[in-house]
Amino acid sequence: MTASNYVIGVDIGGTHCTAALIDLSQKQIVPSTLKRVAINANGAAGDIIAAWSDCILSVKQRVNVAGICLAMPGPFDYEAGISLMQGQHKYESLYRLHIKELLGNALGVAPAVIFMDNDAACFLQGEVFSGIAGDYVNDTVIGVTLGTGLGSAVYKKGSAKSADLWRLPFKDGIAEDYLSARWFLRRFKELTGRSVQHVKELALLAETNENTRVVFHEFGANLGQFLLGVIKKENPPAIVIGGNISKAFPLFRHSLQFIINGPYPHIKIERSVLGEEALLLGAAGSYVFHRQQGSCCPLPGSKF
Repeated sequence: MTASNYVIGVDIGGTHCTAALIDLSQKQIVPSTLKRVAINANGAAGDIIAAWSDCILSVKQRVNVAGICLAMPGPFDYEAGISLMQGQHKYESLYRLHIKELLGNALGVAPAVIFMDNDAACFLQGEVFSGIAGDYVNDTVIGVTLGTGLGSAVYKKGSAKSADLWRLPFKDGIAEDYLSARWFLRRFKELTGRSVQHVKELALLAETNENTRVVFHEFGANLGQFLLGVIKKENPPAIVIGGNISKAFPLFRHSLQFIINGPYPHIKIERSVLGEEALLLGAAGSYVFHRQQGSCCPLPGSKF
């Protein structure tokens, strides 16, 4: 097995950094290399870069790797490696900094070894590369991640790209107003007068609380109604649902399927099977695609 069969996949989240060694020949995470560490996203730039690099170094093992592949939240200039995140209560200290250079210096590698892509795109790329959507590698696939915000991507022609659907007009606001965790908490309080802190709490109440079941039913219908417009444009054979809220998929699956499979009975609606690992594998899969296209080849002798 050659060194080029390995990369390091990295998921940069708002509160964590997760990394693992990826075997590209098997399209799998190397067992026992997965590591997740907490990150202070409001810390100084140097501290953030140091924490990321420590996490990456901890999973390298005794092999050379062809690339370090990061799934990064946006907004971000992924090709140049410059953070554009501002006003999001995370990574403010990195604004306008050249992250590839800073991280390369911390790791002792050339910036060319470091590859970055959008986190929502990496999620979907991962599910096509090594997950539930593997049968659709030559098709178009829509992916959505449901959590504190709404992530979205469209896969076609071998590559997933962020769709930025969160800001599209929907009902009395934008899509994210109705398709995120805060909608659940607000709607439950409207129905019951009670406050809860997390969607997970609502999922645990669903078996015994009728109002909770109503909330999940409405959420599935909202998601279905919103996706109809995307389906009309992209005509996908499959949709993949991920993010923390997808753990409650059985509670909103039927209303979602009712809305979508009525007019589009052929579309498969799948829940992510890789979970958070989809981002690591997707960052690696995106790196492979771009390397094949000649748009992210490491410099000779610059392997990590």
